[in-house]
Amino acid sequence: MEKKIREFSNTEQCPVRNVLDRFGDKWSMLIILLLGEQEVMRFNEMHKAIGDISQKMLTVSVRKLEADGLISRQIYPVIPPRVEYQLTPLGRSLLPLMATISDWANKNMQQILQHRAQFVS
Repeated sequence: MEKKIREFSNTEQCPVRNVLDRFGDKWSMLIILLLGEQEVMRFNEMHKAIGDISQKMLTVSVRKLEADGLISRQIYPVIPPRVEYQLTPLGRSLLPLMATISDWANKNMQQILQHRAQFVS
Protein backbone atom coordinates (compact mmCIF):
# COMPACT_ATOMS: atom_id res chain seq x y z
CA MET A 1 0.00 0.00 0.00
CA GLU A 2 2.84 2.40 0.82
CA LYS A 3 4.22 1.95 -2.71
CA LYS A 4 0.87 2.93 -4.23
CA ILE A 5 0.65 6.03 -2.04
CA ARG A 6 4.17 7.14 -3.01
CA GLU A 7 3.48 6.43 -6.68
CA PHE A 8 0.57 8.87 -6.94
CA SER A 9 0.67 11.16 -3.93
CA ASN A 10 2.48 14.03 -5.64
CA THR A 11 0.33 14.16 -8.75
CA GLU A 12 -3.14 15.39 -9.60
CA GLN A 13 -3.79 11.89 -10.96
CA CYS A 14 -3.67 10.39 -7.47
CA PRO A 15 -6.83 8.23 -7.36
CA VAL A 16 -7.15 8.42 -3.59
CA ARG A 17 -6.79 12.20 -3.44
CA ASN A 18 -9.11 12.64 -6.41
CA VAL A 19 -11.89 10.45 -5.00
CA LEU A 20 -11.58 11.74 -1.43
CA ASP A 21 -11.81 15.28 -2.74
CA ARG A 22 -15.30 14.45 -3.95
CA PHE A 23 -16.48 12.46 -0.93
CA GLY A 24 -14.70 14.56 1.62
CA ASP A 25 -17.13 17.40 1.11
CA LYS A 26 -20.05 17.93 3.42
CA TRP A 27 -22.87 16.71 1.16
CA SER A 28 -21.84 14.10 -1.44
CA MET A 29 -21.89 11.11 0.88
CA LEU A 30 -25.30 12.12 2.28
CA ILE A 31 -26.72 12.45 -1.24
CA ILE A 32 -25.37 9.03 -2.24
CA LEU A 33 -26.73 7.37 0.91
CA LEU A 34 -30.10 9.09 0.46
CA LEU A 35 -30.42 7.95 -3.16
CA GLY A 36 -29.35 4.48 -2.05
CA GLU A 37 -32.30 4.36 0.34
CA GLN A 38 -34.90 6.04 -1.87
CA GLU A 39 -33.89 4.74 -5.32
CA VAL A 40 -35.33 7.69 -7.29
CA MET A 41 -35.83 11.23 -6.00
CA ARG A 42 -36.72 14.63 -7.29
CA PHE A 43 -34.62 17.67 -6.42
CA ASN A 44 -37.06 19.12 -3.88
CA GLU A 45 -37.45 15.72 -2.20
CA MET A 46 -33.68 15.56 -1.72
CA HIS A 47 -33.62 19.15 -0.49
CA LYS A 48 -36.31 18.45 2.12
CA ALA A 49 -34.75 15.15 3.21
CA ILE A 50 -31.30 16.68 3.77
CA GLY A 51 -32.73 19.78 5.39
CA ASP A 52 -29.89 22.18 6.02
CA ILE A 53 -28.42 22.32 2.52
CA SER A 54 -29.04 25.34 0.32
CA GLN A 55 -30.56 24.82 -3.12
CA LYS A 56 -27.39 26.18 -4.70
CA MET A 57 -25.16 23.77 -2.79
CA LEU A 58 -27.43 20.83 -3.60
CA THR A 59 -27.31 21.79 -7.28
CA VAL A 60 -23.50 22.01 -7.22
CA SER A 61 -23.17 18.69 -5.37
CA VAL A 62 -25.61 16.86 -7.64
CA ARG A 63 -23.86 18.17 -10.76
CA LYS A 64 -20.45 17.02 -9.49
CA LEU A 65 -21.79 13.56 -8.71
CA GLU A 66 -23.44 13.44 -12.13
CA ALA A 67 -20.18 14.54 -13.81
CA ASP A 68 -18.39 11.68 -12.03
CA GLY A 69 -20.98 9.19 -13.30
CA LEU A 70 -22.27 8.37 -9.82
CA ILE A 71 -25.82 9.64 -10.26
CA SER A 72 -28.00 10.07 -13.31
CA ARG A 73 -30.60 12.69 -14.06
CA GLN A 74 -33.76 11.90 -16.00
CA ILE A 75 -35.65 14.87 -17.46
CA TYR A 76 -39.28 14.33 -18.43
CA PRO A 77 -40.79 16.62 -21.10
CA VAL A 78 -43.83 17.67 -19.10
CA ILE A 79 -45.11 20.94 -17.69
CA PRO A 80 -44.12 21.70 -15.03
CA PRO A 81 -40.72 20.11 -15.73
CA ARG A 82 -40.00 16.90 -13.85
CA VAL A 83 -36.45 15.79 -13.13
CA GLU A 84 -35.53 12.64 -11.23
CA TYR A 85 -32.18 11.53 -9.85
CA GLN A 86 -30.92 8.05 -9.11
CA LEU A 87 -27.66 6.24 -8.51
CA THR A 88 -25.87 4.72 -11.46
CA PRO A 89 -24.35 1.23 -11.14
CA LEU A 90 -21.04 2.94 -10.32
CA GLY A 91 -22.76 4.97 -7.60
CA ARG A 92 -24.46 1.86 -6.24
CA SER A 93 -21.06 0.18 -5.96
CA LEU A 94 -20.16 2.80 -3.33
CA LEU A 95 -23.08 2.01 -1.02
CA PRO A 96 -21.37 -0.75 1.01
CA LEU A 97 -18.34 1.50 1.60
CA MET A 98 -20.49 4.51 2.46
CA ALA A 99 -22.63 2.43 4.81
CA THR A 100 -19.49 1.25 6.62
CA ILE A 101 -18.23 4.82 7.00
CA SER A 102 -21.67 5.98 8.14
CA ASP A 103 -21.89 3.18 10.72
CA TRP A 104 -18.39 4.00 11.99
CA ALA A 105 -19.26 7.71 12.28
CA ASN A 106 -22.48 7.00 14.18
CA LYS A 107 -20.71 4.57 16.52
CA ASN A 108 -17.78 6.88 17.29
CA MET A 109 -19.19 10.41 17.11
CA GLN A 110 -19.58 10.88 20.86
CA GLN A 111 -16.00 9.84 21.47
CA ILE A 112 -14.76 12.18 18.74
CA LEU A 113 -16.75 15.08 20.20
CA GLN A 114 -15.28 14.39 23.63
CA HIS A 115 -11.75 14.46 22.21
CA ARG A 116 -12.48 17.70 20.36
CA ALA A 117 -13.77 19.30 23.56
CA GLN A 118 -10.63 18.24 25.45
CA PHE A 119 -8.39 19.50 22.66
CA VAL A 120 -10.01 22.94 22.65
CA SER A 121 -9.88 23.28 26.47
